[in-house]
Amino acid sequence: MRSVHGLAAIAARLNRDAGAPAIPSLYFFTDPARTADPVGSARRLPRGTALVYRHFGAEDRVRVARQLAALKRSRGLVLLIGADAELAEECGADGVHWPERLMPRERGSAFRVVTTAAHDAKAVARAAAAGLDACVLSPIFPSASASARNELGLFSASQIARTSAIPVIALGGVTGRNATRLCGRGFAGVAAVDAFLEA
Repeated sequence: MRSVHGLAAIAARLNRDAGAPAIPSLYFFTDPARTADPVGSARRLPRGTALVYRHFGAEDRVRVARQLAALKRSRGLVLLIGADAELAEECGADGVHWPERLMPRERGSAFRVVTTAAHDAKAVARAAAAGLDACVLSPIFPSASASARNELGLFSASQIARTSAIPVIALGGVTGRNATRLCGRGFAGVAAVDAFLEA
């Protein structure tokens, strides 16, 4: 877990440098193909981490979401449910994370945290116009994720982050080794999948 705690320290530094917006600085995204046991993974997360449960319609999603909600209370995590406001409300999650294609036009007031994925400057601007709390910009670096497109590159991504009206979280190929490259570039935190699983 040393690399995850290092990643958490860098994420906290990014958040401070961005003016300490009231959002988590570190995000762990579950993935059905790569996260066979989201509950077990959640037990190892540092306090304050946002856990984004992406269930993609799994049959056991309600049971898993309830287990994650219990863990978030006992371990000081922030639970976001991917693309499922109904399940988020039912299990007592802190909020929802929306894919870019399902980004809401308005934030709404049902949840403490509402975030969205973004893959370019236009999507970040839409997220800001909707009043969302943050957007997760990806992919910054080359990524093994099946959903990752060609990487934005650090220069382009940092230009987007610096001009965004809302906090921008860096996702896509972010590891404990390259996360320091994000410092001073306008990001408010980091998100990862593999960096947590490899720890």
